[in-house]
Amino acid sequence: MSQPIKAVLFDLDGTLLDTQDLILASFRYATTEVLGQKIPDELLLAKVGQPLEVQMCDFTDDPALQKELVDVYRDYNHAVHDERVRAFDGVVEMLDWLADAGYRMGVVTSKRQALAQRGLDVCGLAKYMEFVVAPDVFPIHKPDPAPVVHACELMGLDPAECLYVGDSPFDIAAGNGAGCETVAVTWGMFSAEVLADEDPMYVIGHPSDFANLSVLH
Repeated sequence: MSQPIKAVLFDLDGTLLDTQDLILASFRYATTEVLGQKIPDELLLAKVGQPLEVQMCDFTDDPALQKELVDVYRDYNHAVHDERVRAFDGVVEMLDWLADAGYRMGVVTSKRQALAQRGLDVCGLAKYMEFVVAPDVFPIHKPDPAPVVHACELMGLDPAECLYVGDSPFDIAAGNGAGCETVAVTWGMFSAEVLADEDPMYVIGHPSDFANLSVLH
């Protein structure tokens, strides 16, 4: 590889934070309250990794109902967030290892910045991260590579000097498009098969596997 890795950029939900139950409960509540429908869980989760406004377009073509879905989802999600969010087992140890090895870190997420920061704070992960790139502060979202490129620019690094780590195909597409090396993690919301279709450099099954990545040695 032409340049050594100097920084690791992470997706948030499904990668650092275990929020699948929280997200699913919020979707179920919003779609039932607003649409009066019981939508299969696999459809509710199909586009997790993109902004909420994009996801709600799958459930109705009515812009007013899409907005109401977003508002009801967020009200419910915020009310129960702190008691239901947690870091995946092994994530703190992974971040400690990266910090001790001298790697800089940041987050590129499709969640709004304030709630993303809140999740990092609640789970004790904020101290590792230099910034959060979110769709309400940077308007282009994954799978477009622009937010990942922006994160590299914030660090003053070439994308080839950064890893991008995520659990969704949108993450891997964005990281690859930005010119980063990519790591797909299978402890999140998408299968190894779905992730492999996006051609990540690595696929790992537990945070402890990070220390074995050849690109970091």
